[in-house]
Amino acid sequence: MPNGQWYPPEWPERIRALAAGEITAVTPRRAATVMLLRDDPAEASAATASVAMAGSAEASVATAGLGSAGAGPGGGPEVHMLRRQASMAFAAGAYVYPGGGVDPRDDDRPVGWAGPGRDVWAHRLGVDAASAQAIVCAAVRETFEEAGVLLAGETPETVVGDTTGDDWEADRAALVRHELSFADLLDRRGLVLRSDLLGAWARWITPEFEPRRYDTWFFVAALPTGQRTRNASTEADRAVWIRPGAAIEAYDKGDLLMMPPTVSTLRALMSYGTAAEALATAADRDLTPVLATARLVDGELVLSWPGHDEFTKRVDPAEGGTR
Repeated sequence: MPNGQWYPPEWPERIRALAAGEITAVTPRRAATVMLLRDDPAEASAATASVAMAGSAEASVATAGLGSAGAGPGGGPEVHMLRRQASMAFAAGAYVYPGGGVDPRDDDRPVGWAGPGRDVWAHRLGVDAASAQAIVCAAVRETFEEAGVLLAGETPETVVGDTTGDDWEADRAALVRHELSFADLLDRRGLVLRSDLLGAWARWITPEFEPRRYDTWFFVAALPTGQRTRNASTEADRAVWIRPGAAIEAYDKGDLLMMPPTVSTLRALMSYGTAAEALATAADRDLTPVLATARLVDGELVLSWPGHDEFTKRVDPAEGGTR
């Protein structure tokens, strides 16, 4: 039975074209995504029944056709996931975490900051201090833009409460339209970004033959007390809270479409009993970039992700099929 691995039909031809020198790899855009976790499903029960922005309902796992909200192998925390619109040019129909590209304005703008400093994050992420600030800002900003959750507070020890009011929605929409920078949002509301609420988890780079490429840092964070998620993204048609084991079970059956980094990070999360346990181990996670490679082996094109054999694809150069 085929699983739900995202594999665009145009990839075999693009792999051949790259090998033949017919296309040139584009520079990947910096991006960040956040695996938002919660321990108690009851905390967000009201949000899962609400109608989200742009007419999309945030669904519980039951309404997504995946069983009950707490179902699936293993216990532990649930993770917030979005299903990308079928009309999207990249990863259409795939289940992903909230995230997106870095805003260049966040590289050098003064940002209210709490938690580990920019130099600490630069060392952890393998970049310079300005890039580290921009990547961490992207993680927090995109989580607010796409899930309505803001990892910021009035002091280094506090986190904002409910962010579902009209004034918050106006600010969120202004961020999405690039009318407001994240630094300006924090400054206007007298907030500091809580970088200590994030844990860097993994780093994956889109294959060189893809026309849209991202150098993506994956982070983990716990849903702050008092805040509620919603599907605020125009790029997604569904949002769910689901245990990693249940998501993997659905993926293995072919019921959920997901990209390799999503599957890999979900499998890693399955071993933790609480969000706090996952956060506590984030500092020890290997952030070596994972980049797919394509090579010719016995007349077949073999696409593989180093260290992740389950995603290997073999392509018949003549027929374009995979196995």
